[in-house]
Amino acid sequence: MTENGRLKIGVLASGSGSNLQAIIDASRMGMIPVEVVLVLSDKPDAYALQRAEQAGIATAVVRPAEYASREEYDAEIVRLLQQAGVGAVALAGYMRLVTTVLLDAFPQRVLNIHPALLPSFPGLHGQRQAFEYGVKVSGCTVHFVDAGLDSGPIILQAPVPVLEDDDADTLAARILEQEHIIYPLALKLLAEGKLTIEGRRVRIAE
Repeated sequence: MTENGRLKIGVLASGSGSNLQAIIDASRMGMIPVEVVLVLSDKPDAYALQRAEQAGIATAVVRPAEYASREEYDAEIVRLLQQAGVGAVALAGYMRLVTTVLLDAFPQRVLNIHPALLPSFPGLHGQRQAFEYGVKVSGCTVHFVDAGLDSGPIILQAPVPVLEDDDADTLAARILEQEHIIYPLALKLLAEGKLTIEGRRVRIAE
């Protein structure tokens, strides 16, 4: 769970893993008391796996098609995470809804990053949803995961203004820069025991 005062985390990723890289970098530089000990993916070609391997972090691929249900799939994820001694889980571009099997195994210890200011624009392509809606301010959100779609209690948010010459891609790129800042920070707060959930509100200790 913890070792030398550092929280062991597992990261679930489906894509390029840029947020994973931000977490690894912050950890290696001693900025956060967190150690990534396992990276899991549902996609064998996810670049996140290569990032982990380059950093000397254990990886595993769990293919959804090999399991009869989402619950059986998550049970295997939980087995691997627990085997690695993980104390918390970070979803980083993980394109699957998790079940209560995972959430019950790590109560109030599963976090996600979403590229919009929740509760607006949940689900896929939050940046594009916000841009096409015509918002003047978008951003990103780190939240605790619950059984809903991007609906768990909010930990941190970072606003990103929409510029007059933006398109969906340039907006997404600037949002990503903020994701790389607030996700490691949220994990730091979790590792230091500074987060408390009261209803829908997450209290952050001084």
